[in-house]
Amino acid sequence: MTRKSCAIYTTGFVCAHLLIVGIALVIALYIISSHLSLITYEVTLTERGQVFESWKNPPPSYLEYYFFNVTNPEVFMAGGKASVKQIGPYTYRVHSSRENVTFLENGTKVYALNPKTFVFVPEKSVGDPQVDIVRTVNIPLVTIMNKLKSSSFFLRSVFSIYINRLDIKLFMTRTVHEVLWGFKDPLLTKLHSTKPEVDEYFGLMWKKNDALEGESVSHNGEQNYLDYVKIDMWNVLREMSWSSSNQSNGTYGTFFHPLTNVNESLYIFAAELCRFIHLAYVEEVEVKGIQAYRFAPRGNVLTSPQNNPANPTNCVPAGECLGTGVLKVREGAPIVVSFPHFYQADPAYINAIDGLNPNKEEHETYLDLQPMTGVPIRTSKRAQLNMILKRVTGFPKTRNIAETIFPIMFVNEMATIDDEPAAQMRSLLSLILRKT
Repeated sequence: MTRKSCAIYTTGFVCAHLLIVGIALVIALYIISSHLSLITYEVTLTERGQVFESWKNPPPSYLEYYFFNVTNPEVFMAGGKASVKQIGPYTYRVHSSRENVTFLENGTKVYALNPKTFVFVPEKSVGDPQVDIVRTVNIPLVTIMNKLKSSSFFLRSVFSIYINRLDIKLFMTRTVHEVLWGFKDPLLTKLHSTKPEVDEYFGLMWKKNDALEGESVSHNGEQNYLDYVKIDMWNVLREMSWSSSNQSNGTYGTFFHPLTNVNESLYIFAAELCRFIHLAYVEEVEVKGIQAYRFAPRGNVLTSPQNNPANPTNCVPAGECLGTGVLKVREGAPIVVSFPHFYQADPAYINAIDGLNPNKEEHETYLDLQPMTGVPIRTSKRAQLNMILKRVTGFPKTRNIAETIFPIMFVNEMATIDDEPAAQMRSLLSLILRKT
């Protein structure tokens, strides 16, 4: 693969939320075998199939955005420890669908475009993103400084003088809406005047609302039910990360194959990371009277490669490795993802910032799966966006700061099966159990 295909660029890059998950009810067809008493389900994705419409137009989910407001930027710039205060949530309803659906290879695979739309939900939010102010890292400035660190000292010094004249600081103060959905950035505007290909606007979700997330090819399960809705290609790529060990091997997290067992690892695709994340069985839970298996990321999913050689992509570029609990998104960019509040990360990252309080209840990612049907009935997907801040020679503004992985914001994508589908599923499962 090419790294550019999965790149997150200087402007308009999307925050690294690990996965957008919708909850859908599968009305499964079943056949009782008179010889083996086994239950088999309709596990092929076809236009005539029972699950096709739910796969094509899954119910909406909710996405909560939380930001870390920096309360003492002057202290941090002078070499002290930064202090942050969490604000939010700012909640959006996420509508996803699959368009231009085309069946390939004799109907065994299915191609689709994947657009998404976000709608603000004030009754599920704390505050107004159009009004609330957040002080956070000046992401365009830090990204450009990082790109210039290999340039000549003269060029860096000239650029430093230039940003001083514009009074551009390492921390910016904007509304939550601007940071999320975009604003006209003065530095990018100046660059745009000489390089038109540089967008004048910056936002974590700039140009991501009512826009195409990507295009995919998935297995329909006809050749092997275990491959049901597994991703074969994403944006014409089969290899999803810098490592060949992270090839297509999972689903979007909306559906899994039926008859899931506790010994399986579930792989779900995070489009923004161009990466699959694996989940392992944790415990049995109950959701609205439905028994489910809880799956969560393994404890070593973000472990440093020194402790877990299966994580070579934590060293980008090769040899430049971060500690446990954080992951570089792409080579050459100061962007790092983690779980919220550096949950399960090296204590050094947590202790470097005042105001963090990682805990399992609020910051763990999990998926509750009804194993007989392979349908997630409750999910919470959580991820945090951070930036590496450190001294860059030629930029006096950075001369006193201590190298820090600085938290920007985190997201919680959540969904729970509605009452009516839950009642239908309870009835279906009860009927199946009576027949077996």
